[in-house]
Amino acid sequence: MTNPFKGRTGLDRVMRATGYSLAGLKTAYRGESAFRQEAWIAAFLLPAAFWLGRSWVEVAMLVGSVMLVMIVELLNSGIEAAIDRVSFELHDLSKRAKDLASAAVFLSLMLCAAIWLAAAWNRFAT
Repeated sequence: MTNPFKGRTGLDRVMRATGYSLAGLKTAYRGESAFRQEAWIAAFLLPAAFWLGRSWVEVAMLVGSVMLVMIVELLNSGIEAAIDRVSFELHDLSKRAKDLASAAVFLSLMLCAAIWLAAAWNRFAT
């Protein structure tokens, strides 16, 4: 079975995919307070990464860790929306899916914090 909406190719597909991605970011910013908070923190941390990092590898790790948090938050929001689309009824599998997605966000935040603390330690304690 093929999807009849998957017929676009080339530059047209890229342009439409970009539009969908931007719409997703806009939707997340407007409708998800956690994503909005992370976006504002990222607005501060991303430029700070260029100051804190001593090499391009450190800068990439700092920037990448912040972006990873935002990516995982988007996936978490998508999972929550899909679960809510099916039903608002309390169900063990729905709770499990939401809790697992939330745990992924938590782990990405811990990784980000560890990378930033290690970079700060490297910059200021040595």
